[in-house]
Amino acid sequence: MDEQAQQRALDNAERLLGTPLVIPMGPGEPASGADFRALATAHTFGDSWTRTALDDRSRALVSVAIAATLGTHEPLRGQLRIALNVGVTKDQIVDLFVHLEAYAGAARAFDTYQVALAVFAEREGE
Repeated sequence: MDEQAQQRALDNAERLLGTPLVIPMGPGEPASGADFRALATAHTFGDSWTRTALDDRSRALVSVAIAATLGTHEPLRGQLRIALNVGVTKDQIVDLFVHLEAYAGAARAFDTYQVALAVFAEREGE
């Protein structure tokens, strides 16, 4: 993998998150797990987030909606952090969850809204 492209992806992730992206290797994870992490980072933050038809706020809202609809809690945490960091308000995120409830169902919306509440609380401590 091109080291410059990987660094650009990491720099973009840090810009969006407001902090360096750190994804530690898990217990028992083989060394090849680092390859997966590098590829996912390069594709997400180097290819997808650098496109220009959507601004960062719009892309963040779409990303929160996708992660919440899929019920992927860890990615949702990251997407919520990005959304708040690029200027999406808590009220806009709450409205997103109201809309999600109408289209993806109350159970999924309520479950993933709990992740949003935890990220909101985390931001209060900053």
